[in-house]
Amino acid sequence: MNDDSSIVSLAAMLRGLTESLRPGDRLPSSRELVRAHGVSPVTVSRALAVLAAEGRVVTRPGSGTYVARPAEARGESADLSWQTVALGDRVVDDSGVVPLLMPPPTAFADDNAIGLTSGYLNPALRPAKALTTAAARAVRRAATWGMPPLSGVPELRRWFAAEAGGDVTPADVVIAGGGQAALTQALRALAAPGAPVLVETPTYPGALAAARTLGLRAHAVPIDRDGVRPDLLAEAFAVTGARVFYCQPGPHNPTGAVLPRDRREQVLAVARAAGAFVIEDDYARYLSAPLPPSMVTLDTHGTVVHLNSLSKAVAPSLRVAGVTARGPAAHRLRAAQVVESFFVARPLQETVVELTGSPAWGRHLAALSAQIAARRDALVASLTARAPELEIHHIPQGGLHLWLRLPPDLDDAALVDAARREGVLVSPGRIFYPAEPPGPRVRVTHIAAAHTAELDEGVRRLATALRKENARARGPVTP
Repeated sequence: MNDDSSIVSLAAMLRGLTESLRPGDRLPSSRELVRAHGVSPVTVSRALAVLAAEGRVVTRPGSGTYVARPAEARGESADLSWQTVALGDRVVDDSGVVPLLMPPPTAFADDNAIGLTSGYLNPALRPAKALTTAAARAVRRAATWGMPPLSGVPELRRWFAAEAGGDVTPADVVIAGGGQAALTQALRALAAPGAPVLVETPTYPGALAAARTLGLRAHAVPIDRDGVRPDLLAEAFAVTGARVFYCQPGPHNPTGAVLPRDRREQVLAVARAAGAFVIEDDYARYLSAPLPPSMVTLDTHGTVVHLNSLSKAVAPSLRVAGVTARGPAAHRLRAAQVVESFFVARPLQETVVELTGSPAWGRHLAALSAQIAARRDALVASLTARAPELEIHHIPQGGLHLWLRLPPDLDDAALVDAARREGVLVSPGRIFYPAEPPGPRVRVTHIAAAHTAELDEGVRRLATALRKENARARGPVTP
């Protein structure tokens, strides 16, 4: 009898033995099994290992092998309450982000909700054919499946440097796995846990979620129709001692404001005086034209860490971003990228190189610009006609959103719930603030809708919800 058959035979015998014993009963010792069955100690050990893997026995070193207690019935839920103690009080709150990532509806019908929340292009607006062609070219090259340089494919870093402009060089750029990953890495690299960071208010909920997850304390700096106010930024640096300011120079999410060049220069001067970094989130660079020069091109002191990402302008799964930084901050960012994820998948990087180097890229941006303008105008017209009570904060020159002020006696969360019941999804304003909001707001987004008729229907449903909430807020009329 060979060793394998001996193991199988002994395991079968022991399996039968366990079925005749009670849970907790002790099996014969290894020495007794060797003597009784004429097998080697190794055979006994391996047979017992088979039964242990089946959950039939448990081995207690120095004591012996025992019949295992039966596993809990599958219908019973395990008690996981111990994890509450082990995890402690640090919470990862994704409640402000997940609703923004829900897939947009694919059909326009009365029984389908209309999504005015997602900032990703409707599938019909994506350059699907150009992406497919670029990806096919990229993956045909054998080198595409090898390890890329840790900072990114040279051609892609060169492209991001050129897009940033000024004297940015490829050596200043590291490739990250999308804008959110780039932002999280920048916050982690530039601010220690527990440190204060400054953010525009309102601001992108993903930035607030990332800051909280990293243990950072987000402090609000108010903005107006031209973006962040440099005077209040200087005051916030002085009061908080922060060394990082997160900024969307425009079109700002959610308000659509674009920071003019003179304010960009003032923001840099204020940050330099405070010895602080500016994280410039340039996510909307391809969603509006023309724009002032990016702040990184005006920076000569290594103040700015510039983020440029592509998923909003192309497709959600094109998780590629360029991060520009200089000096020790650049070294720390590169180190963080390597430690956290090694590198961005080379097929994605090579696909972007192919896409942005093709004539289809310019055509896509031109078509997208026209769509953004048409959809913005259609959304403004529908809101003005159907829901004049919703005050449009600012009609942006680009971007994907409109920021709406509600009547002061309404609650944004209640309106969002009412709108959902009517079949339209909008974003509550409170998720865009690091603390209590100054008043009720909602954000509506036009780019995920199938067409302008769907936008108008979405606004009609929102207006219906608004009328019902207005009536509920006023309450019954006393005769």
